[in-house]
Amino acid sequence: MSNDRAAALQARLIRNHEQVPKLREERAPLYDTLCARLAPGTAASKLGISVDILEPGKRGCPYHYHHAQEEAFVVLEGSGTLRVAGELLPITAGDVIFIPNGPDYPHQIVNTSAAPLKYLSISTRETPEVVEYPDSGKYMASARVGGGRDFIAIARSGSHVDYWDGEP
Repeated sequence: MSNDRAAALQARLIRNHEQVPKLREERAPLYDTLCARLAPGTAASKLGISVDILEPGKRGCPYHYHHAQEEAFVVLEGSGTLRVAGELLPITAGDVIFIPNGPDYPHQIVNTSAAPLKYLSISTRETPEVVEYPDSGKYMASARVGGGRDFIAIARSGSHVDYWDGEP
């Protein structure tokens, strides 16, 4: 690179997904993924992008849907199943999956093959956000508040705190 400005631009705008460290997120026996979050530290404020690798028989996250954000997935290697809206759809390398927000599209990616499944996850990172989990009856509410901190609350439908609880 020819100068400091070019180096700064490269650091804020470019990530090589093969070089970003991968973190393991596991909850046996069903959930196990190697995940590389690509957007942190970049100039992106409304896009979240990660690379996920699922071993055979594993899922990356629970069946869920978003009220605010949209997601897309690009299958890079392998094959598996998209569980969406109560259906099981085959997915394979080269497929691009578009998931709109809302209760019509609960979704989950499952590696139903005998080889690793690698895919790119892309989200719009809308805030505030509410995510619902139909299998467990939970929901998660999150928002970015003062100074960029994230506020997250997870509860089960039916269990709530009164609006005035704890107020003077």
